[in-house]
Amino acid sequence: MIYTDKNQGVIVQNITGRQGTFHTALMNEYAREVGGRGVVAGVAPKKGGQEVHGVPVYNTVKEALREHDAAASVVFVPGGAAGDAIMEAAHAGLELVVAITEHIPVHDAMRAISYAELEGCAVVGPNCPGLLSPGECKLGIMPAHLATRGSVGVISRSGTLTYEVVDELTRAGIGQSSIVGIGGDPVIGQTFVDVLERFRDDPQTKAVVVIGEVGGNLEEEGVRSADLPVVTYIAGISAPPEKRMGHAGAIIEGGEGDARSKVQRLKNLGVPVASRPSEIPALIRDLL
Repeated sequence: MIYTDKNQGVIVQNITGRQGTFHTALMNEYAREVGGRGVVAGVAPKKGGQEVHGVPVYNTVKEALREHDAAASVVFVPGGAAGDAIMEAAHAGLELVVAITEHIPVHDAMRAISYAELEGCAVVGPNCPGLLSPGECKLGIMPAHLATRGSVGVISRSGTLTYEVVDELTRAGIGQSSIVGIGGDPVIGQTFVDVLERFRDDPQTKAVVVIGEVGGNLEEEGVRSADLPVVTYIAGISAPPEKRMGHAGAIIEGGEGDARSKVQRLKNLGVPVASRPSEIPALIRDLL
């Protein structure tokens, strides 16, 4: 595990919302399976005193931390207020915020992530599926049944592609150390560089799969900094220029960030690039 483990408590912000309630149940179901603490408290303004699946609800993160020991928060707050929720969690002293929320205004995301970094709080996301360390903890919405414990890290800008690649690895008998969805928005907290640094310092991780898509050059920056064997997959070979593909950050602008040129640059760096997700397990085996 690279961000947290089963011994750390988790707070869910907007736990009384439909998504917060639903995924709190799944996160705690997984925590029970692995003997972890899971979600210890929820936050929902003006709803303090309630319970959600047996988890007590508080009006603020600080109130929750007075009663419970926690190191991380999962944010299901709607886009217009999610930036403030991230800053609230960071200001209260949490070390990690996993922002599942999509449609956060860009300037809100910039302000919140910058503030969190100044407070020493890492932000995963926004607009991401969260993170999963098999056998340890699940923070977010990843389907945990697809994963199995092992030594290959996975970092991705795409949620559904993450699930497909993890399933391919598991079916091939290749377990995962941690799986991190960094999000597909133009402004995100933890980048490929940041997550790869954590994988580098993790004794469990022996190789990493980097799943990218059109737009920007975050994948190349990450691979250049990696001190571990890396396999890559870039989605969007057929994406037309100036067309946004799915994520707000997945847009080819000014000839930068198209999938074919990304693939070629990665190959020039000597990095194995899969042409489809099903090729990834064989490439990992070759590296290891």
